[in-house]
Parts: sequence; C-alpha cells; structure tokens
Amino acid sequence: MRSELHLERLATAVLGTARRISGSSLAVAIPSILAMATLAARPASAQTLDSGSQKNTITGTVINAVTRAPVPRALVSSPDSRYAMLTDSSGHFEFNVEKETADTFSTTTYNERVLAAGEQVWLTARKPGFLTEGDNGVTATPGQEATIALTPEALIVGRVAFSTPDTTSAVTLELYERQTQEGLPRWLQQSSTTANSAGEFRFAGLHPGLYKLSTTETLDNDPAAMIARTQAYGFPPVFYPGATDFETAGTIQLAAGQTVEADLSLTRQPYYQVRIPVNGDLSGGAMIVVSPQGHRGPGYSLGMNAGEHRIEGMLPNGNYVVDAITYGENSASGTTSLRVAGGPANGNTLTMVPNSGIVLNVKEEFSSQNQPATGEMTITVMGGRRAGTRSLAIRGPRAYLQANLEPADDFGSGNPHALRPPLGPNDDTLVLASVPPGHYWLRLNSGRGYVASATMGAPDLLHQPLTVTAGGAGMVDITMRDDYAFVEGTVTAQNTASPKTPNNYTTVAFVPLGEGAGQYQEIGVGPDGNIGRISLVPGGYRVLAIPGAHPNLPYRDPQAMKAYETKGQVIHLEPGQQANLQLQVISEEQ
Repeated sequence: MRSELHLERLATAVLGTARRISGSSLAVAIPSILAMATLAARPASAQTLDSGSQKNTITGTVINAVTRAPVPRALVSSPDSRYAMLTDSSGHFEFNVEKETADTFSTTTYNERVLAAGEQVWLTARKPGFLTEGDNGVTATPGQEATIALTPEALIVGRVAFSTPDTTSAVTLELYERQTQEGLPRWLQQSSTTANSAGEFRFAGLHPGLYKLSTTETLDNDPAAMIARTQAYGFPPVFYPGATDFETAGTIQLAAGQTVEADLSLTRQPYYQVRIPVNGDLSGGAMIVVSPQGHRGPGYSLGMNAGEHRIEGMLPNGNYVVDAITYGENSASGTTSLRVAGGPANGNTLTMVPNSGIVLNVKEEFSSQNQPATGEMTITVMGGRRAGTRSLAIRGPRAYLQANLEPADDFGSGNPHALRPPLGPNDDTLVLASVPPGHYWLRLNSGRGYVASATMGAPDLLHQPLTVTAGGAGMVDITMRDDYAFVEGTVTAQNTASPKTPNNYTTVAFVPLGEGAGQYQEIGVGPDGNIGRISLVPGGYRVLAIPGAHPNLPYRDPQAMKAYETKGQVIHLEPGQQANLQLQVISEEQ
C-alpha cells in the first residue's frame, strides 16, 4: 500500500512537468518520468541486489529550514531524475546503488559511476509550499547522512475594499521586491495579480525580504456614465498601507514561512481630461512618465497623440511632473509640471531637447609586454543605402572595453545605455549616445587590464554617479592599467567541531573600501578551504568569508554593509603586491 502511495504522489509531482512538455519532447521525457516513478515507489527493503553484488547507500533527511522539523512527502531527486523518491513520514530518504564491476561499467550512467566510486552527487528536494531556489540541495556521499533544508514560502494576502460598495471593477495589484543589482539595492517589480470578485488577492512563493504593494489605476466601469458621457470617475493607485505614491509607501518585511495580511482601501475620485502641448516630434514613439508630487514610481499613466503634438489622458486632482523620452539614435527628452484642480487641465508646453552624448577618452598605461588589442565586430545597418550586416576590424580600447550607464534612481532598473556601434571602418570613438537627463552609474568592464580611474571633471565616477543635463555633452577620462596585485590563502571554520559551512561551500568576498580603484570580486571556496592565486585591482578591501552562496551582496550600500564593518580582514594592496590571507568563516552568531 505504501508503494502505491509513493507512486501516486510522485506521479502527481512529475506529471505537472510532463504537461508542460509538448510534441517529441514529451515522448523523450516519458521513459525518464516512468523510471523515476518506479524507483520512488520501491520501499527501501525492496531495493535488493543480485546475489554476490555489493551496494553503496545514500541516506538523508529533508527538514524545514526554519523549524528544523522533518518534511514528509518531499520529492528528492538527482539532476537527471534517475534517482528519485518521496520522503517518508519522518522526512527520510534512501538510495541503494550497485558497485561497479567490469561487466557493468559500459551500461552504467554517470551518476551510478560516481556513486560506485564513493564520490559525491548532487541531490535536490522540492515540495509545494517550499521555495525551489536557494539551499534546497546538497552534495551527498554514500555512507554519510545528508540533510536537505527546504525554506518555507512566505505569503502576502489581503483584500481590496472600495468606497462604493456596488463597484465591480477588476483591480490589479503589483508587488515590488527590494533586490540587489551590481551591489546596489533597487525596487523591482516581482509579480502582479488580479483580485477576485470579493476583492481578495494572494502573492505566494515569496522569499524572505522587503516588499512594497500597490494597486494600479482603475477607471470606474459605470455603463450609465459612459453612455451619457458625464463626469468620469476612477480609483487612483494606493500604496500599502495607504500612501499616495511609491516613495512614501510602507515596507513589508517578510520572514521565511511568514504570512502577512495587507488590506487596501480604494476611494472613488473624479477624473479629468488633461492635455499637454509638445514642441517636438513624437511620431517615433515615446515613453511618458507621470510622477505625482514629483516622486518617481509606478501608478499613473498618460498617452501621446503624435498627430496633434500633445500628451493627453485623464488624471485625478493633484500636482504632477510629466516626462517624455523618445527612442532611437536621435532621441530627445522633455519635462513639464501639471496641476489638476477640479476640472480639465492644460499643461505648459513640453519642449523636447536632444539627448546628450558622452565621449569616453581612454588613456592606456599598460606594461610593455602587453600587445595592442585588436578584434572584429559585426554590425547591422537598418534601412538606407548602407543597410545590411557586415564585419568591421576594431582596435584599441573598443576591442576590449565595454561601457554602459545605468540609472541611479532607487526605483526600477531602467534602460542601460551602451556604447554606440562604429559608424564605419575607421571609427574608433567610444560614445554613449542619446542619454536622457538624469543620474547614472558608469559601468566599465574590460577584457584587458583594469580601470584605474574614471573622471568627468571633479567627480570620481568609480565611486560617484554621473549627472547628465539636458542637451549637454560631456567627456569621461579613463585610465587603463594592468599591474594587478595577487592574493592566495586559506579559509578555516570558527568551530572546527561542526561542519564548516552549509554544503561545505564558502563565499569569499573582496569588498572595496572606497579608496583607489578597487573592484568588487567574489570567489567560491570548497571543503578544502583553499583560496587559489587570484588577481585583484590594487586598492583597499574588506575580505569576508561568508557561509554558503551570496550572489547579491549589497556591497555598494553603506547602510547594508554596516553589519560587516567589524568582521573579516582589511587589506591594502599595492600594484604588483602578493599577499597571503588566513580567513575565518563568519559564524551565524557574529
């Protein structure tokens, strides 16, 4: 009976994947799914081997990462799903693998061979209600007990209430998560959902972290008002718990497995027609950004009428800043203010100004042994007599240096501005073209040497954002060098009596201290604790050995990094210097 239950449960788990596979892919996947189901259905006592053969056994337990309680009916499997089974009521799993002999070698799979040799194999676990990302896997070795910790999902649930009880408008809700990109935290949209007829909504599968919640702008679907063309009404966006814009919204902090109830109330308000004349060309399309009280963020929207040279739409009472940005090589931007007060509003004329071009002036200070860089680039010309695809020889900095500008705003990732392609075979200039006004981080990545400095006048662009003004061009001076420093060393545990790190893995992070040209770098260190010889840009660093994987360390955020200011080891590296590190893993109690 227990075997049948295993089979039934596993079938439910794997068929969801099978249904998403179509055509010939499904035919290929079916044998693996059946094999996985057959293996999972066998109780441990039934996994017997032929007389005289030997076996290796992998055993382990799946636990809740928060409560440490065992997780029953979790599906444990190898990457190719050849080994798969459901945990029992105690969260236990067990796989038996036959040791290899000369006559079985040619028929065994890779996973069978590594297990027979006593090496490690990667196993993962999953179950509804738990996250599938993070530490949901482990490297298992025959003869050693393995523990897989599953993190329970967090949820945000709630109900949307209307000021008018007979309202039937569908409401969309958007959830934003605080995520780290390039060492800086930003608010990025995580998901959206629509409330049901009772106004109820649910966001599931959430990681621990910080979130913001809002409704989108919703017009009242009153058929009588639409037919009579009387006053229009709508429900402006609301930001939890009751703010009117994204900047002043509250923050929801979620812990693993936590459920937070976040109710929202929408107030019906009159909406009025607004029109903003535009001095410029909108025929190629434009992005219109509406910021209530001048605070950028999601919420309101307006459209464009290219034929009438204006921006138009409907907004409730309030003060707004409206920005327009056109697309293409010769893009332009404009901004104006708008006030809506009890009736239709006509804004001041918005004048489009050509966006700026930023030229990169690169000075090379490489060692004499380093030969000049050359390469080849394929470009595509759209339209005109020169349309088509062709290859160009490139040389100098263009052959190894990549550059882009990323908005420094706290909200959203924005659209990065990359280097303009060459205009012809002799064009070696590096230009960030058509950059709208704003504040940006200059991101430089080099395949040769490192960026020793980047300045635009006084600002140090390795540590400060770049300010771009309307219609203004600029030049960034960049110095390239290749006199790296080098480090090596070892990582040891704080408590040698216990496992060193989760899954025997450590992240060693080199965090720049803001002096010199130091660049963030991280490496993974295995169970032996050995830090191989690595090259680093000269400068000051705080070196941290952190248990597990940390791909999104907010190393550019001073507030977030305060938690590490007394930890790790501080080093100062000169060009060509070689240093040896002896690091201790930061314990959870520190």
